Formats: sequence, C-alpha cells, structure tokens
Amino acid sequence: MLRLFSSSKRSFDTLSEQEILALAIASEEDDARIYMSYADILRDHAPASAKVFDDMAEVEQTHKNMLIEMFRSRFGERIPLIRREHVRGFYERKPDWLRKNLSLDKMREEGEAMERQAAAFYREAAKRVSDASTRKLLGDLALAEEGHEDIARMLEGKHVSADAKAEEDEAPAASSS
Repeated sequence: MLRLFSSSKRSFDTLSEQEILALAIASEEDDARIYMSYADILRDHAPASAKVFDDMAEVEQTHKNMLIEMFRSRFGERIPLIRREHVRGFYERKPDWLRKNLSLDKMREEGEAMERQAAAFYREAAKRVSDASTRKLLGDLALAEEGHEDIARMLEGKHVSADAKAEEDEAPAASSS
C-alpha cells in the first residue's frame, strides 16, 4: 500500500500573522463556495432561499477581498496555501458532495453554525496579531460574522415571502443526482 504524507497538523498557536491571514482568506473562499453550492441545490425548488444563500456568498466574497487587500499591503502577492484541514482543532467543512441531500432547514442550521465558527476564529485570530490594522480588520470581521444571522434573517425577509417560505418548506429536498 502506498503511504502518503503523515497526518500531522499545525497548532493554531504556531501560525504566523501571514499564515493567519492566508487561513482566513481560504476560509472565506470555502464558505462562499458552500453558500453558492446551497444556492445551486435550492435554485429549482426553493428559489427565494437560493437567493439568500447567493447573497450570503457575496458577503463572504467581500470579506475575502478585504483580507486579500490586507495581505497584499503587508506581505505581497504570494498567499501561502493553508486551509482549515491543515490546522489542528480547527473547525472543518464537509465537501459539497456530502451536502447535496441536506434539507433547507439543515442548510440554514449549517449556515448559522458556519457563521458562529467564523466569528470565533476571527476573535481568536485578532488576539494573535500585533499589527493594529490587521487586528482591527479581524475584529471587524468577527463582529460582521456575529451579525450574519441578522443579515440572513434580513435577506430571508427580503427574498422569501411568507407564501414562498411555506411553499419551500413543503417542497421535497433536492435530489441526490
């Protein structure tokens, strides 16, 4: 049997400020991708909720862009590859193919959990950086992630009428094709 690399992971405490920002960028990219995946799954049978997830993905893309600008100003153009799965004890995300059979309620629950986890990450990350502008950005992102539940509710109110919500809640879950 072919033996691949060892499964050792880095401790969050050992990450440099450059690596923390790179991890934040990758995490925002992944979360946006998950929200877009949810929107794609829902588009045919729950289009109003799909729009909410599209908008949430857009918010995550905005966060990613803010982080990239901070990274560029401090460290240049080359962002190191570091992802959640490379850091011991860091929260994980399931791949898209394991998400296709989730109910709309479960997608909503997972979205709320994603936002709580991201807020906790940014609070911890802010404690670990010494650069004032980076610390401010990470603190602002923690507050933004904490407020995403409110944003999601606002977007749901904007895109999902009471009739649409009732119709979507009764629609069958997406097929597993």
